[in-house]
Amino acid sequence: MLFEQAIGAVGISTMEVRPGDTALAHGSGDVPTISNSFFVSLCESAAITSLAEFLDNAETTILASIDLQVHGAVGMGTQLQTASTLVEIEDNQLTFACEIHDGPRLVASALMRRNLVERVSFLARTAALSIMSQQSNN
Repeated sequence: MLFEQAIGAVGISTMEVRPGDTALAHGSGDVPTISNSFFVSLCESAAITSLAEFLDNAETTILASIDLQVHGAVGMGTQLQTASTLVEIEDNQLTFACEIHDGPRLVASALMRRNLVERVSFLARTAALSIMSQQSNN
């Protein structure tokens, strides 16, 4: 990864809220407003986009933590725009500042940390853990 050049990288993600994207549809609430899981997905998508030109093909990032602040409800049909800015790199952890807007209205913000991992070894560890879990369940 090109660490020095990546600081300040910005990624964008957008979506229109559909009926299936609501808390009611996901069972995470009883109102037809966007499910908070989509706020997380929008932040992740924007962060991944911001890194596209800086990661080697063998590298990827995985979510380590997210501190999400929801500032307002979002109903169906709303167009959301998310910006994610890489603000810090420490060891193999990348920190992003994210904002989600409905036009000029800030509806959510987040501080997200993602771990930089080597893709093949991460997938190998994941597969091994999955096999071990299946064996212990049998």
